Amino acid sequence: MIVRSTAEITGTERDVAGAGWRSKRIVLGGDGVGFSFHETTIDADSVHEFHYRNHVEAVWLIEGEGTLTDLDNGVTYQLGPGSMYLLNGHERHRLDVRTRMRMLCVFNPPVTGQEVHDENGVYPLVAVPTQ
Repeated sequence: MIVRSTAEITGTERDVAGAGWRSKRIVLGGDGVGFSFHETTIDADSVHEFHYRNHVEAVWLIEGEGTLTDLDNGVTYQLGPGSMYLLNGHERHRLDVRTRMRMLCVFNPPVTGQEVHDENGVYPLVAVPTQ
């Protein structure tokens, strides 16, 4: 059994930040459960483009508002608390954040914990070390 709190993760190597976003990596690949689980916050009045070529991501928005645009087909979705989106086709996407968003994210395959988005918004595929 694994029990962790975001308070104990804050300020550790599991607390990763980029330009306008912060990801607290609660469950990582090294935990050996086949997925990773993160609490991610994105700053208000910001725009971010992502493309998870190597991962499937499920996102559940629990705070904030904005829009999600599928950059492959131009379709835009309104997001608010309770919205979920699943990037099961590795879609290139843009988040236009109106109010600070807080979301819970699941990645498969799991991330190791130190990945950051490259210039194309992609997380590299990093082999998970075995325990």
